[in-house]
Amino acid sequence: MKILVAVKRVLDYNVKARVKSDGSGVDLANQKLSMNPFDEIACEEAVRLREAGVASEVIVVSCGPTACQETLRSAMAIGADRAVLVETDAALEPLAVAKLMQYVATKEGVQFAIFGKQAIDDDAGQTGQMFGALMGWAQASFASKVQISGDTATITREIDGGLETLAMKLPAVITADLRLNEPRFITLPNIMKAKKKPLEVIKVAELGIDIAPRTVTLHVSESAARKAGIKVADTAELVKRLKEEAKVI
Repeated sequence: MKILVAVKRVLDYNVKARVKSDGSGVDLANQKLSMNPFDEIACEEAVRLREAGVASEVIVVSCGPTACQETLRSAMAIGADRAVLVETDAALEPLAVAKLMQYVATKEGVQFAIFGKQAIDDDAGQTGQMFGALMGWAQASFASKVQISGDTATITREIDGGLETLAMKLPAVITADLRLNEPRFITLPNIMKAKKKPLEVIKVAELGIDIAPRTVTLHVSESAARKAGIKVADTAELVKRLKEEAKVI
């Protein structure tokens, strides 16, 4: 069984996002970019499934500019077998990415796909579900545990009321939750091995797939700064402030 893992290159989670002076978007110039954390979890889970003998190959796929090759190399350092970059400099929305992933999944003949539950740059949380709809596959979002036996996947997923367990026939797609696993530390030997693993580049312009955006960003601005908290002398003052200022009593 082949597993497809979608990975995205985003602003590193340790870096504070800066808005461009014209308000057109987030300034990524001279900023550290890295693999989306949820995609890292997805990659780790796919590698574990291959190590357990469930899968025969893990293919990582990214859609974006040439610089995404660095992110794909990181995924192969985790343990993925090979990578595919669907190269384009255009800004991609979730539906466009889902279409491109559909092309690669069909071309490669994969039976299972793992996406991060969301990307930390836009927090859309839509791509995996759209991919599943395009492929006509069973899907489970926010997965916190994965078990595959034969042609059946048993997925435990996070829901508002607790945990839900689903059984579905393959092929299927899941989106990885934070609790699914803890990604392994990438060692130097594995980084060196990743440099020798195959990485295929496919040009979007050659595919004839419509990736035109469906939305327009009107303006991007930073969140308002939070006001400093205050200390109160005793419970009586706290109750008084809650009544008069917060108006919650």
